Amino acid sequence: MGGILILFRRTTISTLTRSDAISLGLAAGATVLAAAATFMHAGPVVGFVACAAALSLLAMTVGHGTEQLGSRMGPGATGVMQSALGNLPELFVCIFALRAGLVHVVQAALVGSILANSLLVMGLALLVGGLKNGTQRFGKEAPRMVVTLMMLAVAALAVPTLAAGLHTPAAAHEAALSVACAVALLCVFAASLPFSLRGDPAVVMKHETDHTPWPLWLALAVLIGASVGAAFVSDWFVEALAPAMKTLGISEAFSGLVVVAIAGNAVENVVGIQLAARNQPDYAMSVILNSSLQIALALVPALVLLSVVIAPVPLTLVMPPLLVAALALAAVVSAFIVYDGESIWLEGVALIALYGMIAAAFWWG
Repeated sequence: MGGILILFRRTTISTLTRSDAISLGLAAGATVLAAAATFMHAGPVVGFVACAAALSLLAMTVGHGTEQLGSRMGPGATGVMQSALGNLPELFVCIFALRAGLVHVVQAALVGSILANSLLVMGLALLVGGLKNGTQRFGKEAPRMVVTLMMLAVAALAVPTLAAGLHTPAAAHEAALSVACAVALLCVFAASLPFSLRGDPAVVMKHETDHTPWPLWLALAVLIGASVGAAFVSDWFVEALAPAMKTLGISEAFSGLVVVAIAGNAVENVVGIQLAARNQPDYAMSVILNSSLQIALALVPALVLLSVVIAPVPLTLVMPPLLVAALALAAVVSAFIVYDGESIWLEGVALIALYGMIAAAFWWG
């Protein structure tokens, strides 16, 4: 038994790079600290910060495990799975927030995730990639398809808000209308999967060479462990959310739009920027844009349907007009950025500035 344990340790140590080991250690340590802050009642702000940090590190760990597991699949499946499982921490946060009745936080968090990916993360990727590598060029076909679907998804998400704002007969049935729109979006998502799964083999193969492959058992163990940890931390995070907002004087809209969205999207925050810095703009665009698209076409409608069962108040797609306008701006600007197939660092600065202005508009609620 002792020999097997030594062999296990040697195999694990020889497999993991130093950065991998540090990343996993930080995620485990942050999770322990978040648990200690929660159960020792260290205060709402301390617990909130500890849980947010742990959630971000666990999201990054999910990204590492997903990337290693996806390298054994087809190229398109890698990108789809990385974007899908990368949104797991945010899914857990939204589920617990819905159960706590924080519908407005969930609405803002979902919109904030799309904005963070489409504006902040893409802006940072273009800025870092442009400063390091100059003008970056990428394939046009796949990004154009994604941003086109994104614009259609935003249009569909806006329908319930327009129905309520224009006082149409459907305004009295906003929950049923939201469910109908959610089902339609899920159908579009299912129809888009064959196109997303095709991917670009050259892009993924070039990306894979930058990482030491893990054994299958290790990738699965890391992915399962990080996902379970993210589920627990998400519960503690939501528990500390309301008291922390009250103590810090942060509105529900701003906390959902910025804090929750960024904490839950650490995978795309790091991976997209790293890929752009390595002069792999095709894959960077794929990860960033596909994450936004999956939130709009899959995560949002799934939570609308789940809320009917698990939440005291159902999640509807009737949102504040400014949220819908911000979504539309992000979709249009993203489309203009990718349609010419090239980017410069100044476009990244403009995207970051737009994200900052939108976030500032929600500071007061």
